[in-house]
Amino acid sequence: MEKVVKKSVKSRIVSAAWQLFYEKGYNGTTVDDIIELSETSKGSFYYYFSTKDELLNTLSLILDEFYEELEEVLIMGDLGLQATYDILDDLRAKVKERHIKEPADCRQILIDSIKEQMNVGETAYEFEEKKSVVMVIGVNGVGKTTSIGKLAAKLKGDGKKVLIAAADTFRAAAGDQLAEWAHRAGVDMIGGAEGSDPASVIYDAVNAAKARHADVLLCDTAGRLHNKKNLMEELKKMNRIIEREFPNAHRENLVVLDGTTGQNALVQAREFAQVADLTGIVLTKMDGTAKGGIAVAIQSELHVPVKYIGVGEKIDDLQKFDPDEFVNALFDVQKED
Repeated sequence: MEKVVKKSVKSRIVSAAWQLFYEKGYNGTTVDDIIELSETSKGSFYYYFSTKDELLNTLSLILDEFYEELEEVLIMGDLGLQATYDILDDLRAKVKERHIKEPADCRQILIDSIKEQMNVGETAYEFEEKKSVVMVIGVNGVGKTTSIGKLAAKLKGDGKKVLIAAADTFRAAAGDQLAEWAHRAGVDMIGGAEGSDPASVIYDAVNAAKARHADVLLCDTAGRLHNKKNLMEELKKMNRIIEREFPNAHRENLVVLDGTTGQNALVQAREFAQVADLTGIVLTKMDGTAKGGIAVAIQSELHVPVKYIGVGEKIDDLQKFDPDEFVNALFDVQKED
């Protein structure tokens, strides 16, 4: 028990010292300052350190503690173990390369690195300005149908002519639910009977989109991951029809993931990446306590950017992804006025 107490006291002295070195500079910091801030005594200080100079050799100790704290923040933020370890390994390499000595600087490097990683790029929303066909995939319950309705409303609000294809003919009442969202968004929908061939719906929708001079065709699809082979064949068939009937259309494949499901979302993204060339993520249910850090893990592993986030139930509650806001929220960074 005595050993644990001593370690705790030493840790407090080291933490206080480096905080003061950062705030007042090494020469401006006295032993008395360190003792006062660490709430220890001279006896405790000199038990561990003969002089203030000896504290300069404790940087590795405080950085190790700092890395442990960061590891906890990342894992609690839903990044998962592998992404957390990869990110911290990269951070350690950068800290060593740049000779960083302050934990605050380390933290900023980490935040900046994740922001850079999560940057969607200048071409992420090109499809909004071109004649486009957007395939939207995702398992039941993640908010796929509502995301399509919200995206349709957003695009229409930007002056685009939008058409929706209800090609999820597998799930009961999927067409009715999507029709309601299409009505709310004020856009037309092409559908098919329950159990009908989804590819035939896509065929009708593509030709309707061309005839009506639609700017964007949003296609709902069945998210049957439990029957991956059938889903793959279904998507291939749809893609062949689009390529044949609308060869000049810009193509986009968005996967919808629930931001509250953590590692399950990563598993789904991996599975869908095997059946479709994913170009973006729609992260839903980000209006509650969800940190959505799993998006960092997905981007790190699959290199698929988050493009939109759903932040509520209303039709205008779909936002373009802002990496700065997202990462600041992950680390509880307060925005400066």
